[in-house]
Amino acid sequence: MERRADRALPSISTTSFRWLRSLPIFALIMAGCTFAIFNYQKQSSSVVESTLYALRTSPEARQILGDEIYFASQIPWIRGEINQLHGIIDMAFWVKGTRNQGLMRFKSERKTRMGFFETVEWSLEPKGGEKISLLQPESRDPSQLETADKTAVVTEH
Repeated sequence: MERRADRALPSISTTSFRWLRSLPIFALIMAGCTFAIFNYQKQSSSVVESTLYALRTSPEARQILGDEIYFASQIPWIRGEINQLHGIIDMAFWVKGTRNQGLMRFKSERKTRMGFFETVEWSLEPKGGEKISLLQPESRDPSQLETADKTAVVTEH
């Protein structure tokens, strides 16, 4: 099969620019996938898992939400910022239990570069109710939960 060198070139038609119509669709799909990846990264972070565990063990939260506290939807959306490098954690997500649903908010800051995180807000706002602070004096700070390997040593003089 041979082609002649002096043949006519193909005509330029608008069909070659068909990809321009699909470019916005591609951009929307890529943006959606990017948001989903970042949300999954937040969802699987240790901060989210720790606050969810602290919520499950909180007597106030169990009284409001009931037992079996978990994310309110199959694919939860974690709003806010989790930036441990810069010392900013400010997030909120919906949770549910056997009795009720609520919006859990958690905010913690690190004031100095080498300092510790300090919890500013840890609250639960039940659906159709008022916001309840879970950082009461008798309550536990979720970032300061004691583990089995930590022991408190008290000395008297």
